Amino acid sequence: MYDPSQLRTFLAVAQTLSFTQAARRLGLRQSTVSQHVRRLEEATGRTLFDRDTHSVELTEDGEAMLGFARRILELHEQAAAFFTGTRLRGRLRFGASEDFVLTRLPEILEGFRHDHPEVDLELTVELSGTLHERLAAGRLDLVLAKRRPEDPRGELVWHDELVWIGAERLRLEPDRPVPLIVYPPPGITRALALEALQRQGRPWRIACTSGSLNGLIAAARAGLGVMAHSRGLIPPGLVRVPDRSGLPELGGVDFVLVHGRRGGAAQEAADALAAAVLAGGDRLQRRQRTGIG
Repeated sequence: MYDPSQLRTFLAVAQTLSFTQAARRLGLRQSTVSQHVRRLEEATGRTLFDRDTHSVELTEDGEAMLGFARRILELHEQAAAFFTGTRLRGRLRFGASEDFVLTRLPEILEGFRHDHPEVDLELTVELSGTLHERLAAGRLDLVLAKRRPEDPRGELVWHDELVWIGAERLRLEPDRPVPLIVYPPPGITRALALEALQRQGRPWRIACTSGSLNGLIAAARAGLGVMAHSRGLIPPGLVRVPDRSGLPELGGVDFVLVHGRRGGAAQEAADALAAAVLAGGDRLQRRQRTGIG
């Protein structure tokens, strides 16, 4: 009933909330992306996106279609692998940034292991900057992480805005340095936060440094300071710092997949996992329950 190519296009638009970005990801013309979405909406008899010249948003029916599309495509891939007799093997060194520790990434990895049991998956969780360095050094095969604004590499999983967050009771004193909760270098959000404050001429001090996202969240919940974070991944117990605090805007951030230079079995496994991440990208924007606090 539903064309897999149209479902893939739908997922790409749903995850990027942009017909232009979806076209780039899929290597299609924007008109083709629009056509795929229109035909899928005709097949369902429902409107899946509210869109105008400035924004694209999922409708309630579009949200429902996310789960159906993902499951249909997963079954499609399983059937294709079964009847072609292809089984991936080898070792895949996959790096994921700290941002995904509390999301539903484990569900995607569990599905990958189920579909490809003979792939030895080696997971590294680190800062985005560190993962990019290890990929460049040939120590990883695939990375899911933030990218620096000036870096064109990587396949877009989704785009988000960076915002300042902290404990709801936290109050910033306008005549005192901004207390910052940050990752150590080479953390990308750390660099973006410091650059934004320096452009504004706002004094700051480091109130807490931790290489662990759980550590940063605990410090923020304790009211030690503010931290720059993806708007779509704000942890429970923390809120956006109100605009009246006068903190500078942080701009956007891209979450991308970047491939390493290895070929053969590792490349095939990396391609399969990348496809699974892109198909399930909406799950990466939903947090699991956390036991912190």
